[in-house]
Amino acid sequence: MSSRALRRLRGKQRGQEALDFGDVTLDDSPEEQAEAKEEQLDTANVSPPSDSKGSSRKAKKNKAQKNFSNIYELIGDADNEAEKISPDEEAEKPDGSKTSGMGKNDKKDLKKPDQKHEEASTKSLSGDRVKKKKKKKKTKMTSEDGQEAAPDDNIDLLLENLEQSNGLSLQSEDCGGSDRKSVLHVEHRNLNPETELKRYFGARAVLGDQRPRQRNRQFHRSTWMTSPKDSWPRFSRPGISMTLLESKDGIQYFTFEHSRDYQQVQFKFLDAVESMDPNNIVALLQLNPYHIDSLLQLSDVCRIQEDQEMARDLIERALYSFECAFHPLFSLTSGTSRLDYLRPENRAFYLALYKHMMFLEKRGCPRTALEYCKLILSLDPDSDPLCMLLLVDFLTLRSREYHSLLQLHQDWEEHRNLSQLPNFAFSTALCHFHLSQQEDTDPEESDKQRQIADQMLQDALIMFPGVLMPLLDLCTVQADPAVTSHSFFGPKSQLGQPPALAELTALYVGRTFNLWREAAVMLWLEESVKEVLCRVNAKDPLVEDCQNKKQRYQSAPRNIHRHVLLSEIKEATSSLPLEVTTQPVMGFDPLPPLDSVISYTRPERQHAGASNESTLSLFFRSLLPNFNLQGGPRQEDDTEVARAGQELNQEVNRLMVAMRDMLANIRFQEPPREDNPYRDEEEWD
Repeated sequence: MSSRALRRLRGKQRGQEALDFGDVTLDDSPEEQAEAKEEQLDTANVSPPSDSKGSSRKAKKNKAQKNFSNIYELIGDADNEAEKISPDEEAEKPDGSKTSGMGKNDKKDLKKPDQKHEEASTKSLSGDRVKKKKKKKKTKMTSEDGQEAAPDDNIDLLLENLEQSNGLSLQSEDCGGSDRKSVLHVEHRNLNPETELKRYFGARAVLGDQRPRQRNRQFHRSTWMTSPKDSWPRFSRPGISMTLLESKDGIQYFTFEHSRDYQQVQFKFLDAVESMDPNNIVALLQLNPYHIDSLLQLSDVCRIQEDQEMARDLIERALYSFECAFHPLFSLTSGTSRLDYLRPENRAFYLALYKHMMFLEKRGCPRTALEYCKLILSLDPDSDPLCMLLLVDFLTLRSREYHSLLQLHQDWEEHRNLSQLPNFAFSTALCHFHLSQQEDTDPEESDKQRQIADQMLQDALIMFPGVLMPLLDLCTVQADPAVTSHSFFGPKSQLGQPPALAELTALYVGRTFNLWREAAVMLWLEESVKEVLCRVNAKDPLVEDCQNKKQRYQSAPRNIHRHVLLSEIKEATSSLPLEVTTQPVMGFDPLPPLDSVISYTRPERQHAGASNESTLSLFFRSLLPNFNLQGGPRQEDDTEVARAGQELNQEVNRLMVAMRDMLANIRFQEPPREDNPYRDEEEWD
């Protein structure tokens, strides 16, 4: 037999040889160590050396060489040391006390038959045992106090420590930043819609036709929000960068910046928008395929033309361009990164995220859309420029994340008064109702949730009675005559609403009426309406208190108007005030803030004076396109001004001559008289 086969049988190949327990034990006497070495050498059919000290030195030297040549032996040594102690003996140890030397000798003697059996086993059997030991090492994790913990508990502990290291403390000390961090926490895997689609349809149905082709595959930067497509133009830096402005109280404030070349492209884009021709934007994108505002504006054009696929693809391309420009410290998931909406460079990122979120919701991915909603809210939770608090409840109900909405309501109610918004007043009640209808809920807990839901829905109907009738109309439900004839829910409740409250109720009803169409929900609503009428007839003091609170909703802030415009819900847009509907609204920047922080300005156009021409000059220009009444741009030199005046007089004289000739050549001819006997006599009657 060859030496290689002998080494395999002896278990000395790549970390499979038996452990030398004589070298491991430090408390044993030299005689016991020598006996252990002799027994091991006998099993290997090797004559024992005469000098015990020399053999121990050689064994230590061989062990050092083995550890140097194969680093995985350290894992095997730790496994064997861990297996020395049985679970029963470990439980009997008082608080991690060390065993004595005699105990170690006993365990060593107990392990010797097993060691001999392993040395006589085949290569496959020894290899399988090593793999099993490594698996045991991965599953067995001990806590700091020396007691073993379950693997699930250790995973939760690791995740909690990781969140705490990232500044995501789950313990709420006050109603400030700590609560917001826990509520606005975003998970990377939930930003990918394929994660949700796989949960619905399976990975094979989602990725069946999307297997990557390694040969023709292009290299793209790894991103979280979008997956770059091979059909996109080759990416090159468009001139957008992100800088860190300041860090204060654990919050980082960032902003996007435009290079000089990007600013010139932005000016060309504004010229293309003023031309009212989408072809100019398309031509601009052919030269600059990753210009953000052009992508957003052309996406709106494609969506209006019902090309949803192209519209979504343009938004994803804009998000990819933004993500490639992120600062290394900018985090999508921590909830501590801020972007000021007052800066025009940052607004496009807000709008791209919002439009991408709406496409995901229409695509049937409400859980992913909810994650993007929390992301937008985390960028500026104090001012909330796109008013995402009016949308987060709808997406939470669609994705059935009921506890998440209740946690948000509980954490932010004290400092944001969320119950004063119609959407939160009704949606939280609907959350409790759905929790009471779950099958895995205890009967006592179900009854408790139902009572809370009944109370919250009644309070919401008393506070916002104008929601009921429009909601029933959109749900195609005929209301009871006792309800329609009552003054509390009748037409007076809708006509007497303040303008801001009418806008909020119309927005909520137009967005969430499908959630109330379920039979069980409608029966629950009917019972609550009857109970509210009884409380109104009994002159409940809450009714008068809510009537007094309605006076607060006189004028809505600008971010609510901006949200209504972006939502495109006709019930809500019809309730916008005149100061919003009469001004032009651009899709790439709807209702910009009045106190914007401008970093660069657009230069004045040289031919901008055409709009100041009089009616007579416009008439002359329609006749003679080359006519210029203003004589071009103004000159500061007096001589040039005089020369321009002379040229102007000459142009006017030429125009008058042309007009005189044109009028002289005009001839009015009488229509020919025809004597047609077959003409209908009643034709001119």
